[in-house]
Amino acid sequence: MEAAGATAGATATATATADGSSKPRRSSSRQCSICNERKAALKRPKTLEQICRECFYVVFEEEIHKAIVDSHLFRPGERVAIGASGGKDSTVLAYVLSHLNRRHNYGLDLFLLSVDEGITGYRDDSLETVKRNEVQYGLPLKIVSYKDLYGWTMDEIVKAIGMKNNCTFCGVFRRQALDRGAALMKADKIVTGHNADDIAETVILNILRGDIARLSRCTLITTGEDGPIPRCKPFKYTYEKEIVSRMLISKSWTTFLQNAFTLLMHIVDLLVNS
Repeated sequence: MEAAGATAGATATATATADGSSKPRRSSSRQCSICNERKAALKRPKTLEQICRECFYVVFEEEIHKAIVDSHLFRPGERVAIGASGGKDSTVLAYVLSHLNRRHNYGLDLFLLSVDEGITGYRDDSLETVKRNEVQYGLPLKIVSYKDLYGWTMDEIVKAIGMKNNCTFCGVFRRQALDRGAALMKADKIVTGHNADDIAETVILNILRGDIARLSRCTLITTGEDGPIPRCKPFKYTYEKEIVSRMLISKSWTTFLQNAFTLLMHIVDLLVNS
């Protein structure tokens, strides 16, 4: 009976091979390679480490802190505008930067700066996310609009010029709106959520275009240092997949999905009715 029980137990923990023999089944759970105490929750694309959720929180934030310190991004007392769109990158950036500012005593005066382009059905919802970030992270919020700055909403611009080249108009207006909003709020620097993937894409585009001047600038962690308000990219070395992973385990993920779906429906509506 004991032998039969042992055989049954062995069978339960074995898998059949092609020739009918069996081999031990590998356990699907792995321990975190950092703490070696908790089960791994994800595999980091950057290092291929299997790590737990708690350790991921720590390494994700400390790598960003290292990039900030090594690059001398900020000085104590600086007023810093966080470009907030309501998307995943800026939402995570607002959380991480406010958290690191307290933990490591950067001494920064942080605030959220958002641009209302006037895109019906999209920007309204994403601004609601930014307003929730204001409450969640305890950061002041300033919203500047195309209507106030230029006298036009983006919807009105599209009606006037059509769908062609409207993204070019919006990109130029948005960049100027951030600069003007930051100047209005007397900011010393602007930080944006551009990550390693964004920078890699920009490098490839500039190579394809043969734009050597931009190629030399696009990989810098700080740009516009010769201008009135420099722009910094604390996520320069952060993979987009890890930002998404950070969103997945935060309360902001549901809201982000809702906004992404709203944007998709708005794009479909524009394509159908254009």
